[in-house]
Amino acid sequence: MNKMLRAMACTMACAWSILAMAQQPAGYPWDYASTIASARHEGTVVVYGNTDMAVAQHLVQDFMALYPGVRVDYRDIESADIYQRFLQEAAAGTPVADVLWSSAMDLQVKLVNDGHGRRYVSPETPYLPNWAVWKAEAYGTTFEPIGFAYNKQHLSEAEVPRTHSELVRLLTAPGGRFRSRVTTYDLESSGLGFLFATQDAKTSTMFWDVARALGRNDTRLQTSTGDMLESLASGRTVLAYNVLSSYASGRAHHDAAVGFAYPRDYTLVVSRIAFINRRAPHPNAARLWLDYLLSQRGQTVMAQQSDLFALRSDVQGGQTAATLARTVGPSLKPIAIGPSLMVYLDRAKRGDFLQEWKRALTAARD
Repeated sequence: MNKMLRAMACTMACAWSILAMAQQPAGYPWDYASTIASARHEGTVVVYGNTDMAVAQHLVQDFMALYPGVRVDYRDIESADIYQRFLQEAAAGTPVADVLWSSAMDLQVKLVNDGHGRRYVSPETPYLPNWAVWKAEAYGTTFEPIGFAYNKQHLSEAEVPRTHSELVRLLTAPGGRFRSRVTTYDLESSGLGFLFATQDAKTSTMFWDVARALGRNDTRLQTSTGDMLESLASGRTVLAYNVLSSYASGRAHHDAAVGFAYPRDYTLVVSRIAFINRRAPHPNAARLWLDYLLSQRGQTVMAQQSDLFALRSDVQGGQTAATLARTVGPSLKPIAIGPSLMVYLDRAKRGDFLQEWKRALTAARD
């Protein structure tokens, strides 16, 4: 009986090995088949992500179709909660997440900088821009510009601002037309909004002129992109500042009232950072998931099904870095992954920035 069980186990292992070799992507290292086989033995990959499940599900389903036997346990969590939950589990010695995937670039870099990332040189690295890889641990996976969203029914195409200075002129024109009808992030409660604002200020002194113009109009401060787009689509607001194009374009697909403009003077670009937990319970499955996100196949799913803008230049479609480079041009300013993202995680620097932001908002009202 034992001999029969051993034979069956051997047969199954051989079958898995053959299947893994057949699934090995072209151009990958010769031993990658063993990674696939080990991932199938692990059986699952746990992903903590702040990409909405409605968006991420296309990637999850395609990955599981590509690698049957490896289940994706995707947990849709707010970016700040990802950070806190991960640290709590790490402190308790009970790691759960294999991969952290979040648009909170600063918090992701902080975790990697503090030694929580696992070094892994993905076979897809040669196809990525240099700014999107840090220490062979933190990987940018998307190319998501930030711009101006607007309500087409209340703002004509000719009125839509195309630069930050045009935005200031529009908001400071006599008549108070936009009072309480503009929205942006609440920097105190939105980590993503705070990241955008600090990168804005780093890129151009025009940011503080924008802040004063927002204050002059009693701008509605929101905690999420979804809330901003909801108020815009309903007509409660007319213009939204610093909106992720991926979410705006997704909303525009089924809501003709929503439009989006890329600023021509500069358009910041954020990227959802993924890294493998140094203590990942399923390290091989984690490598498979990261490689899939970075692969041409995964990036194509992002661009064509998930409303996320693909990072790779060899991916076709409207929502890709290559298309944006042709249509938007040199005004695109990707936020590089690295230590500079942690500057405003310092409590004193964060406090100083928020105080200056509040002064800009309130001084314009006086």
